[in-house]
Amino acid sequence: MTNPDPANELWEAHAGWWQEGFTAGADPEYEEQILPLAAVELAGARRVLDVGTGEGQIARLAMSGPAGEERAVTAIGIDPTAAQLTLAAERGGGPAYARAGAAGLPFRDEAFDAVVACLVFEHIDDVAEAIAEVARVLEPGGRFLFFLNHPLLQTPGSGWIDDIDLAEQYWRIGPYLVEDHTLEEVEKDVWIPFIHRPLSRYVNLLASNGLLIRRMDEPAPPEGFLQKAAEYRDAATIPRLLFLRTEKVA
Repeated sequence: MTNPDPANELWEAHAGWWQEGFTAGADPEYEEQILPLAAVELAGARRVLDVGTGEGQIARLAMSGPAGEERAVTAIGIDPTAAQLTLAAERGGGPAYARAGAAGLPFRDEAFDAVVACLVFEHIDDVAEAIAEVARVLEPGGRFLFFLNHPLLQTPGSGWIDDIDLAEQYWRIGPYLVEDHTLEEVEKDVWIPFIHRPLSRYVNLLASNGLLIRRMDEPAPPEGFLQKAAEYRDAATIPRLLFLRTEKVA
């Protein structure tokens, strides 16, 4: 019998935090930015794998076009967290789901023409194995849609600083080049594991697995997020999201 994964135990315990705060229209960054971008980038895909699907909102999106019309698409979501997959199945929408981790995808080589991972890899320990698995199950010419919390903002010790002497507020950047594993209390008594890696770590792993970057976006935070607090408006020129569209070369 294998030892339980402490990180996944935390996700099991706090699945409700994610479901209540970031799905079903609750989060403006998903509603106004991430989901619309994913819909555009998934256009034309027919066999989609959603890695770290959570309760399945990206997988469900893959089953429909930009206006919500049904398409001839097969979508599968995988996640190691049973509590997420239970809700995904309840919410339906057409995708199939499987309990699996990103570093060991239970699919044949070249099974998909599109793979998407949305705000997932900053929680994955075995990053090299996971990216290699994405490349393995993706057909030549297929796309990998890679959404990350911007690594610049995920550095250890980053955060808002109120400088009373200078009468200004700014975002402090921690040791960006240091790969770091932390447990973050995202709200009272809710602890989530995060892994900071510099962008070069991801880019070099993508390149070594034949995943060529075709597009990179660092969009400004959406209006719904900026309305949450005055200090957010002051940081409207600082991106919170990083998106890479890659293509598997032959």
